[in-house]
Amino acid sequence: MSGYFVVVDELDDWAPYFPSREVISFDQYLAKTDIPADQTVRILNFCRNKRALGRGYYCSLLAEARGHKVIPNISVLNDLRRKKLYTLKLEEVAKSIAKLKPAGNAAQVTFRVFLGECQQAEFAELAKSIFERFAAPVLEVTLEYDGQWSLEKVHTLSLKEISDEAEQEFLANTLEKFSNRLWRKPKTRKHYRYDVAMLVNAEESMPPSDKKALNHFIKAADKLGINLETIGKRDYVRLAEYDGLFIRETTSIDHHTYRFAKKAEAEGMVVIDDPTSILRCTNKVYLADLLRTNKVPTPKTLLLSHTDKDSLQHAIDYLGLPIVLKIPDGAFSRGMYKATNMDELVDAMKKLSKTSALVLAQEFLYTEYDWRIGVLNNKPLYACRYFMVKGHWQIYRHDDGKKAATGGFETMPTYEVPQAVLEASLKACRLIGDGFYGVDVKQTKDGRVAVIEVNDNPSIDSSVEDKFLGQALYYEVMAEFLRRLESQ
Repeated sequence: MSGYFVVVDELDDWAPYFPSREVISFDQYLAKTDIPADQTVRILNFCRNKRALGRGYYCSLLAEARGHKVIPNISVLNDLRRKKLYTLKLEEVAKSIAKLKPAGNAAQVTFRVFLGECQQAEFAELAKSIFERFAAPVLEVTLEYDGQWSLEKVHTLSLKEISDEAEQEFLANTLEKFSNRLWRKPKTRKHYRYDVAMLVNAEESMPPSDKKALNHFIKAADKLGINLETIGKRDYVRLAEYDGLFIRETTSIDHHTYRFAKKAEAEGMVVIDDPTSILRCTNKVYLADLLRTNKVPTPKTLLLSHTDKDSLQHAIDYLGLPIVLKIPDGAFSRGMYKATNMDELVDAMKKLSKTSALVLAQEFLYTEYDWRIGVLNNKPLYACRYFMVKGHWQIYRHDDGKKAATGGFETMPTYEVPQAVLEASLKACRLIGDGFYGVDVKQTKDGRVAVIEVNDNPSIDSSVEDKFLGQALYYEVMAEFLRRLESQ
């Protein structure tokens, strides 16, 4: 049985569009009580009456009760009933509204949003923003102009209210793009048990995984009966089509990766990196205090908020020289300085204080390499030693306008890793969650172990992290997805 349905009041409502057996009436959906509870079902609710206790309302209500993923959901329908409720949620689209130019002498304009898209190019950004907050098949938006644009009204439309042929064609094309597998499902398509989205950014200069590694993940998922599809930033509105989300793009809190993770979690999807892990890992200030409080071995650390020499002298007295300074959300050795004297310390603090109120200061521990321990569901998965760039103190060196230089690496089985390194890594990960992490650890010549940070989105590149496990590394990650999907 198909896992996709478009629900309409009467089948005649679909007459202007291409026939499909996935299009059913409200009464037919009401009678479908035999769908197995563990089957993933997605519903597009095109019913007319979405007021409380109307058919459209009951369609979404029944879908949620049956565990089906529905657009629009009950929360959206309830919010759109009252202007005070939906205007609160639309505060974030104020920037998009502010960008709009006056429309001649018009004091009011109305446009329609079809699954996040609209026919008028000038409203494209606003349409997408509104749909992200109120996912409904068709929305009508009214703006008023009085020196500046403001949102007057947002409400849902049914198929019956779309009588213009150009609009009907636009909706049909948008539907086709929105859910490609619904409208163009090849007859020979392999039957998958689950669909998982893999969020990537093809333009990222230093992505967590190269193209070969991404393909290895896709092949491993295929063997497990998982359809793993790559998606990008623009596919936010399509998340409800999937059962899981695998983020393979560098994460940050003030970033679309975090919004993707939050939405996926809200949809009840299996998600790695989960939003809690992103929150705990991406801010080094939070992470440093978390590790210190729970007695995980780390370098001596201070949080600095001032550039005056008295506080900086205290840092030198406590940490010694050199001192390593870091911004809270740096990645791949970016936003880091090593200060060897007071002048360098003052200069680095002034630079970093421009972007962050707090700066992390740590004692400098010299090692020839950094350990990276990959941990999945609180179990060690892989181990690498990343060596420092020749003549440099980090494993990455960023030169302006040039590709980042890297040191060598050595991949090995986890059973060859010193026990103290493994124990510190696992202890740190247990504080974060049960996701997929990469723990950076230093081990000095005298045996001292110090956790530098926990990465929620660890690097997995072909012929590097997979050097020892090979395809088994990708298989283990996707097998964890399968385990979590089945446990739901």
